Amino acid sequence: MAPSEDQASRLDERGWTRLEGVLSPARQQRLVDRLDELFAVEGDRAGAEFKQEPGARRLANLADKGEIFIDCVLEPEVLGLVANVLGPRFKLSSLNARSAEPGEAAAQPLHADAGAIPDEQGFWVCNTLWMLDDFTIENGALRAVPGSHRAGRLPQDVLVDPRAPHPDEAPITGRAGDVVVMNAHVWHAGTANRTSRRRLALHAFYCRWDKPQQQYQRGLLRDETQACLSPEARALLALDDSFNDALRAAGEGRSGFLR
Repeated sequence: MAPSEDQASRLDERGWTRLEGVLSPARQQRLVDRLDELFAVEGDRAGAEFKQEPGARRLANLADKGEIFIDCVLEPEVLGLVANVLGPRFKLSSLNARSAEPGEAAAQPLHADAGAIPDEQGFWVCNTLWMLDDFTIENGALRAVPGSHRAGRLPQDVLVDPRAPHPDEAPITGRAGDVVVMNAHVWHAGTANRTSRRRLALHAFYCRWDKPQQQYQRGLLRDETQACLSPEARALLALDDSFNDALRAAGEGRSGFLR
């Protein structure tokens, strides 16, 4: 599905845009329920495939932990905007969840994901934030600096204190079920959760086809998981040797994210 002109313009100029109501309440609840199951099963090991974080609970390698997550990374409307950042050839880099715990999750410093700076071919990382709770000023919503994806520099190399408020920053808030698509070169950070409830989100992170994945999907996904994936999913997770015709056909016929 091709993005609207307004969505594409906001993503290009500001560095992010928000899609309202991508998840129905029932689908959003199924995702929450599955994540809670995984938190319970994995316990202290949760997130260990990628990283663990004081004050927040994480899960990683979600592409191997349920078809419900694969459906998210293939969402046509979202992929259309990812292609607007990365061009027609890209892949899933990682799929994780993060819960900013009540009263514990500290504010992050401003950063660009993967420490990425655009190269001679342009932008090469794009993140999507699936809001499974409302994101508010009080519960740890993101702050981001509009236009900073074009700075060509990282905040830690420019700012005296990346944890301090930036004069141009703006909050990224929304309702449960919304999805934010962000050019991941934008300077951004999670803020402190000052409420008595957690703030849960799913992070589907994509990279340009020529860049390495943050989490190497072929090495992480079990054989039984790979055997059940559609050709479209296999291509997007870079499980095959090339950007194959199945993904192109899916993009043209189903989602339109390859143009």
